[in-house]
Amino acid sequence: MLDLPTLSSNGIILKPLTLTHASDLVEACQDGELWKINVTSVPEPNKVIDYINTADSMPDRQAFVVIDERTGKAIGSTSFHDILPLTKRLEIGYTWYAKSYWQTHVNTTCKLMLLTYIFENLKYQTVGWRTDIENYHSQKAIERLGAKKDGIIRGNRVRRDGVISDTVMYSVLKSEWPQVKVELTKKLNKSY
Repeated sequence: MLDLPTLSSNGIILKPLTLTHASDLVEACQDGELWKINVTSVPEPNKVIDYINTADSMPDRQAFVVIDERTGKAIGSTSFHDILPLTKRLEIGYTWYAKSYWQTHVNTTCKLMLLTYIFENLKYQTVGWRTDIENYHSQKAIERLGAKKDGIIRGNRVRRDGVISDTVMYSVLKSEWPQVKVELTKKLNKSY
């Protein structure tokens, strides 16, 4: 397992997810009724504690809570998962934010903090993302980060409605990181 740091930038704090964040996350997932979106991993409000316990029990997942520094409230979550220390690859996923934070600086800020930590502190070589083939909002968000589409894995995931679906895979390599960092920083500077 990796040591999870507390990261902070642009009014957003990332720190390890614990049960103390449950009540805020219940509110956050109700902002936009996000659990009703079939292609996401957002928990139902009455299952937030299960969601946190499951994240904590998964051997290859380490979850962060996303906190708005202005309010001190948790507004979402993101995780490292599918961590492969030998090949120095991991994925960022299980990411969701209260709907009122969509299309703000939050996602770019979080990803810039996480990518900086992964490439510059952990010295990993590859960061990946995956999303449902019909989650166009997520695909656009990942592409805006500068990730390259690796391809589609057919028939490898089950949506919450039981439908078997395809996954779109993306990644950023360490060699691409300097340019990705410049572009993400420019995007953040424009939003302030």
